[in-house]
Amino acid sequence: MRIGQLTDCYTPVINGVTHFVSLHKRALESWGHQVYVFTVGNEDYPDAEPNVIRSPAVPLSDTGYYLNFRYSRRARRLAGTMDILHVHHPFLAGRQAVSIAQKKNIPLVFTNHTRYHLQARYYFPFLPEELPDGFLKAYLPRFTAQCALVVVPSEGVARWLRDVGVEAPIEVIPNGVEVERIAHPTAPITKADLGLPEEAGVAITVGRLGPDKNLEFLLRAFNRAAGKAPALHLLIVGDGPKRDDLEEIARWAGLGDRVHLAGAVPYEEIPNWLTAADFFVIASTAESHPLAVLEALAAGLPALGIPSPGIEESIRDGENGLLSPEDVDGFAIRMARLATDGDLRARLAEGARRSRDRFDIRHTSARLLTHYERLVEEHRRRAGATRELQDD
Repeated sequence: MRIGQLTDCYTPVINGVTHFVSLHKRALESWGHQVYVFTVGNEDYPDAEPNVIRSPAVPLSDTGYYLNFRYSRRARRLAGTMDILHVHHPFLAGRQAVSIAQKKNIPLVFTNHTRYHLQARYYFPFLPEELPDGFLKAYLPRFTAQCALVVVPSEGVARWLRDVGVEAPIEVIPNGVEVERIAHPTAPITKADLGLPEEAGVAITVGRLGPDKNLEFLLRAFNRAAGKAPALHLLIVGDGPKRDDLEEIARWAGLGDRVHLAGAVPYEEIPNWLTAADFFVIASTAESHPLAVLEALAAGLPALGIPSPGIEESIRDGENGLLSPEDVDGFAIRMARLATDGDLRARLAEGARRSRDRFDIRHTSARLLTHYERLVEEHRRRAGATRELQDD
């Protein structure tokens, strides 16, 4: 099968959508399918994988995103030869995907990876709240009506789409990660490698340091937990616009020697960093189904988070981690408990290892492939019936 993946951004941009598309592509290719990624910008980037088709675009400041309203002629022609198209953003790539799918009569799948109203509030706080909400309620139902299937990574995102008026068929398929690769890191990092004593309790968080990650809350909770767990350290892996603020907060709170900002780390090396930690923490409530949590569970780390779509469907309280209200004291109590209660950590770590197969990319991509095959077959049957009617 020839499968086209359309996305507003791709490598070297680092985010959850980029990682998902890459992992999904790799899984499909391992089963013998031809997978093409259609994206824009970074035309000079030396892709380490085949079939990445880039069209010229204008960079949007230093965001890593590009502006382009139409793929190149080569990209459009090639996309028109696919058996199925799968678009991962509803706006720029989404409009181009609809145009190509309708012109060439190709089934179109859309994955809604993001709760866009929350992203707008974090990244465009100067906009009235009603503006992005009203736009999405007008746009998403019309856009998704032109898709054969809408995929979401969590039930919470499905509920949100229904709330904004989407009536298209919706299928919940969790994001996936390479469980085997994460469970067996090639160059594990130890606490000693980080200059930490072996008895240190290390909480790790991984991701872009952006305003939607609730990182100031995490540092406030860590500050209180550190008073109850003297050996507790926080390892922050990632980079982004909030890094300077986090360093300043840590210095101001006197936590400079217990909060460690590792900076950006190549995605392939994340499993090595997870081995240095005792448990994983995430304070964001704006996620849809973060890969970082799935990677932590695949590494056998108990996870601590705040109930929200994608989080509460990955972290099962008391089974593979702990859930806390978005309350600094409550979060701090649970963080300190994970740092000091070895028996609890061991029990939750075992639960994390038991739960990780649900999020194996081979399993989740196989579910998507089943839908691809069904939609292509239905499309071919309809096309055959139409030809028969025309012949009659």
